[in-house]
Amino acid sequence: MNGLRVVPAGQRGHELLYVCGPDGANAAWYDRDTGRVNLIAADREADVLDALKPFLTGPVTVGPPPVPTPAELARLALHPDDDLAPNRPGEALLVALDRDPGPAHRLRPDPRRRALAAEQATGEALDRLEGAGWHALHSVPLPGGDRIHHLLIGPGGLFAVHSLYARKQRVLIADPTVALGRHDPEPVLRRLRAAADRASYALTAEVRPLLALLDPAGIRTPTPPRGVRILRTADLPTLARPGAVLKPADADALHAAARDRRTWARL
Repeated sequence: MNGLRVVPAGQRGHELLYVCGPDGANAAWYDRDTGRVNLIAADREADVLDALKPFLTGPVTVGPPPVPTPAELARLALHPDDDLAPNRPGEALLVALDRDPGPAHRLRPDPRRRALAAEQATGEALDRLEGAGWHALHSVPLPGGDRIHHLLIGPGGLFAVHSLYARKQRVLIADPTVALGRHDPEPVLRRLRAAADRASYALTAEVRPLLALLDPAGIRTPTPPRGVRILRTADLPTLARPGAVLKPADADALHAAARDRRTWARL
């Protein structure tokens, strides 16, 4: 017995196996996805491989841990209170509803709950793009009480995404207004462009506005809106199809900046 034990730990959808000494200190970790053993205690390579032998699923490479990228270093230095990455889709609405759920019986549905349904559906669709190299942040706060519903960063660029509940309603988009069914039109696109512009300024990178409509009965656009992409929530996975605009390292660096609450406080 070499005194080492193997401890599994989940991390972002895949399993890592840590090799620990009797004092709990890590000697190495094995990433099954990459087939690499990252060796911390270089003088214990034989012991580490012996401990991992029952868990190895094929050929492995052995070497020192990779040097952290600037984006990873920025994430490690970020205080948890300033990290926006844990925000859930609709985070701001969830907090508002928890503080003030409203009356138990209403003549009409609470519009906040419809807005929440739209943000949650959109956020879940965007989160599923993570495997294709995208990062999604939700409820990004802006000075003055505004917020960006979702910020999407990945190979295809950056998008400020606004979610709109439109279930079984016909949508008329007459730039800069959006009308749902028989409701009065509202300048949704103007507000969306303003949010995208503020994000572009904060991140010093082009952020394009995108309107995500949840389950509309139909969409009519007499004149295509200037510079705004319109998608049904169900069609958001198509964002992964276009060619790459950002390199992975650039997308990671922008995500590291965007998840820092202090980036937006400076606006």
